[in-house]
Amino acid sequence: MDYSSFLRYLNDHIDTSGKSGRHIIRFTHPALFAEFVAQLRGRRRQNPALRRVRTSSLLQALFCPLSFRDAGAWGRFGLLIEEDVRVAVHSAVMPSKEHSTGTPWGVRKIGAPDAWSVSTGNQVRIGVIDTGVDFNHPDLRSSLARGVNLLNKMSLPFDDNGHGTHIAGTIAASGGSKSMMGVAPRSLIYPVKAFDHNGSAYVSDIILGIDWCVQNRMNIINMSFGMKSKSQSLQNTVRRAYNAGIVVVASSGNDKKSKSADYPARYAHTISVGATGRDGRIASFSNHGPRIDIYAPGEKIKSCWLGGGYREMNGTSMATSHVSGSIALLLAYRPGLSPGEIKKWLRRTARPVYAPTSKMKLGAGEVNAARLLRGKPVVASKKPSGKS
Repeated sequence: MDYSSFLRYLNDHIDTSGKSGRHIIRFTHPALFAEFVAQLRGRRRQNPALRRVRTSSLLQALFCPLSFRDAGAWGRFGLLIEEDVRVAVHSAVMPSKEHSTGTPWGVRKIGAPDAWSVSTGNQVRIGVIDTGVDFNHPDLRSSLARGVNLLNKMSLPFDDNGHGTHIAGTIAASGGSKSMMGVAPRSLIYPVKAFDHNGSAYVSDIILGIDWCVQNRMNIINMSFGMKSKSQSLQNTVRRAYNAGIVVVASSGNDKKSKSADYPARYAHTISVGATGRDGRIASFSNHGPRIDIYAPGEKIKSCWLGGGYREMNGTSMATSHVSGSIALLLAYRPGLSPGEIKKWLRRTARPVYAPTSKMKLGAGEVNAARLLRGKPVVASKKPSGKS
């Protein structure tokens, strides 16, 4: 590969105005990527435009805004190019203000308090790729590690939206009997801020977040967001996290569809999550059907919010945080389980659930933390199945 020509091409076509679309450029050989990164470091001082290029060692890719996309040029360089699209969080937009909750109904419904005599998720590391977190919330102070801010690496991943704080609360709040308790109150949340104040992120930000989680040895990655289009780059990154032994938990979406799920929940290497309501049925807004691996409470879920407060929200985002917390309880109790074994254990110990408007029992059930910890070991298949 002619690195000098490629770097000149990038320098000439990187858009510094912010008006052009962002792209993901994947290398097909690890040695080529390593050499490119070395060359890039040496050229950035002389070529300011190249400072807009970000790289992912996990994906062996670079991300940058391009003013001109010439398909033939990428073929000459032996590279693959993909549009860097937007991703959104999976929850209600306008939550209502609530008071402190104690132990929320969803945490009780999945039997988490009954599991705490066996496991509280002690020291299980959970990367929450989201909008950040409220580091000053009294119920989260003992549950948070530093994490990373991918939008501003000089700052802590402070939450300017609320969604990430809500997710963190359901997973690991540990405020005591008078404040909120999450599913796994002794687990550790590593907030990975990839989403802005509108709850929006680029796929490249998600990829860099997963990359950070792999490098920093997370046990679980919580991804309460989704998109309609498939990204090969994101799928490759999720697969590599799975192969590194990380459990990737993703929300399926709020489109009421019976045979579909958003990406990345649709990828085979994730645990895809749908939402249930207080009545034990699938929530009216939740995607459901064969692409869902497990369900969890996601309707009128109270959790932590900005400014030390609490809010009630709906969404498969909220359901996903219940599942991540349950897996943390399991991993603290049985730390050697692989992602494939955990998915099978979840499904085998789940409580049956029914379709929103009928008595039809669905294939996947609702997570039950107490049964999960009492379950018998399962043998995972060599390859994940059921989704594409």
